[in-house]
Amino acid sequence: MNNAVANGSLVPIPATDEALERAVRRALWRLLPLLTVANVFNYLDRVNVSFAALTMNAELGLTATQFGFGAGLFYAGYVLFQIPSNLGLYRLGARRWLAGIMVVWGLVASAAALAIGPASFAVLRLLSGAAEAGLTPGIILYLSYWFPANYRARILAFYLAAIPFSSVIGGPICGLILQIHKIFGLSGWRWMFILEGLPACLLGFLAWRMLVDSPADAKWLAPDEREALLKIQGLEGGEQRGTLLQAFTDPRLLALTTIQFLHVAGSIGVGIWLPQILKSHGTSNLRASMLSAVPSFFAVVLMILWARHVDKYGKRVLHLSLTLFLGSAGLVLSVFFRNSLALALIGITLAVVGINSVRGIFWTIPPQFLTGAAAAGGIAFINGIGNAGGFAGPVVVGWLKDRTGSFPAGLLALAGGLLLSSLISASLGRLQRAT
Repeated sequence: MNNAVANGSLVPIPATDEALERAVRRALWRLLPLLTVANVFNYLDRVNVSFAALTMNAELGLTATQFGFGAGLFYAGYVLFQIPSNLGLYRLGARRWLAGIMVVWGLVASAAALAIGPASFAVLRLLSGAAEAGLTPGIILYLSYWFPANYRARILAFYLAAIPFSSVIGGPICGLILQIHKIFGLSGWRWMFILEGLPACLLGFLAWRMLVDSPADAKWLAPDEREALLKIQGLEGGEQRGTLLQAFTDPRLLALTTIQFLHVAGSIGVGIWLPQILKSHGTSNLRASMLSAVPSFFAVVLMILWARHVDKYGKRVLHLSLTLFLGSAGLVLSVFFRNSLALALIGITLAVVGINSVRGIFWTIPPQFLTGAAAAGGIAFINGIGNAGGFAGPVVVGWLKDRTGSFPAGLLALAGGLLLSSLISASLGRLQRAT
């Protein structure tokens, strides 16, 4: 017999276990492949700008400051439109909203090929962030409709494994497309934006055909399977907060938002600078690009295994704190062993494993105390404010590198942020009991 989370503790699921298991399997194979592929392209469309810069900056006459400002504007649009977009999903339904986001995001991502200078590049990046804003928080909310709490860490880990996986494949794919030069008069970087953006439009049409708003609308489920999913939703929703005002005054939401900001700062801070960090060890550009895929490869595998362990044994708050601590410790080790490329890479790999393992565990926690409009707005708020760390992390590392001439100070700053987030995570248990 499985368990459900209600009022912060595990309770037995009654005898519809078999129907529930069948429903979860059907939902997994129906929904997860499409949504995970969408997430791969979503993150590929985010990171490809760093590869485009290798030739785009010279062609458009972008200075380093102009490129950094334009690239960072993505997160301004992303943060500003998080809550409105997720509330749109809640009010209009997941099928229409997610499909629409995919089509619009694909068109805007492809339109980056039209940039002709600093101003147009900045505007297109801002629009790209706005277009993508609701995708990840919307899908996290949507998956909570379909998978009981004791499945969610694994399900979210599979979905969010797309993030490190996109880093594994992103470099080679972008590098190959950049070799396409002056076909139909377009430079390689323009082709890269077009070829990596348009698949999102196709995924949007597939989402329109394959998604339904909730288990109650799923004709591909048997009646007893639909009933089992709806019943477990009722069991797990007993103590949850249902209004936006309640959500935004809940100390757990504020703690999770702080954790997410520090986590994203560490994640993006490492990701943006990793090739240059590896190159600072005296490697070639090609070798640094290849080695930068190694930490993400291990992260894809281990974050899924860790999530399975959490679903089996529980203690989500403890494991959240442990994964954040591993991220911090790995960065400290990479600095301590900075005179050895092999040992530094081991430290960075541990850090990337910890940082990515956070994702599947972290996003199982908000649906435990948020539902309805509070879940839509609360998850969007956490993800939106948290992703502002995606601007802060790279800036801190770059600023400290300019001041010190090397990367250790920046990496230690990121490690400090992850350690602080680990300590805040440890306090979540007390906050759960206090509310």
